[in-house]
Amino acid sequence: MSLSAPAGPATAPAAPGRMGVEVQPQQARVYLEQLGQWRDARRAELDQLDQAALQSPNGAAATGDITLSMALWKAVSDRYEQLLTTWDSGRVGPTERLRLATLIWGRLDAAAASGLSVSLPEACRLSDALVSSLRVRLGLEVSGAEITERIRQLRAQMERIRDQVDLEPAGATQQDAAAEQSRMARRLKEIADKAGRGGDVGGLLGPLEIDAATFERDLIVGGARRREAAALVKQAREQRAALEAREAALRDLVAECVRRVDPAPRYAVPDVELLGEVPDAADQLGSYLRRLDQVGRAMAVAEQAYAGAISEHRELGDRLDAYRAKAAALGIADMPDIGRAYSMARSALDRRPCRMVLAQQLVSLYQTYLQLEA
Repeated sequence: MSLSAPAGPATAPAAPGRMGVEVQPQQARVYLEQLGQWRDARRAELDQLDQAALQSPNGAAATGDITLSMALWKAVSDRYEQLLTTWDSGRVGPTERLRLATLIWGRLDAAAASGLSVSLPEACRLSDALVSSLRVRLGLEVSGAEITERIRQLRAQMERIRDQVDLEPAGATQQDAAAEQSRMARRLKEIADKAGRGGDVGGLLGPLEIDAATFERDLIVGGARRREAAALVKQAREQRAALEAREAALRDLVAECVRRVDPAPRYAVPDVELLGEVPDAADQLGSYLRRLDQVGRAMAVAEQAYAGAISEHRELGDRLDAYRAKAAALGIADMPDIGRAYSMARSALDRRPCRMVLAQQLVSLYQTYLQLEA
């Protein structure tokens, strides 16, 4: 037994505005209404497709796309609820309108489980493409009226694909994508012309819908991954620049520490240059970022050790000054033994490099004289 399909799959509404630009209240109201309708209709479609998969001999092969479709729906649904909360029945000021734009065009982190990082409009379009493909693969019955609707949706999909191709990096990849879009558009025109003459196009629509859905999905996923890679490249370059600045500061700190105290810590200063340049390949960025983190942790250990040694020397001098002030307050600072002990301790501390073990003992000796004479 086959399942009959609804009149046609829901189509995601066009999203208003863009990132960083306030969404106008009227646009937000219309978009939220349409998005809510799309969300409910898409859930019903997914439930029907899930049931169809259980009854279809091709159901097992569709499991992956159904699972991805469910994950996308959940991510969109969660973001829709966040949008409604921010919208607050239209009680929105400039801050809320800007947040609406961020929620619409920002990444759907909830979709990370699917391995994707897409915006709300991209997730909706990807869901549309997947559902269109699933309906064909699972062999849901279609009516004559739906043939017309499917052709209309394919035309809209061709425009979306054209827009997505324009976002591809200039070069051979974009040219190949544009050529593929043109081939699909010609196939669609031939199908539409044949349908207009009363011909049977049921067997032609299905393969084109699958090809178009797959192609659109690949373009969306590719764009999302390029943005992720670009963000990682930017992060790596910023992190590397920060480490280079830390390296220069650490070398100055090491030089000052070695000049001031003996013994000084013996930690090597990591050389950021040895990491090489930031790679552009996405598969190499993760490893490079981990190496940057390792260098950062090594620098933190060295910074703490050398700064601690200098701080210990400074604190020892402060202690001696405090003891000297106390001796002066008691009127015993100029006593021969106390004066001699202070001079020895001060001389040890002022020496470069300061022998810390000796300086500590002499400061303690001065403290002892002070306690005996106080």
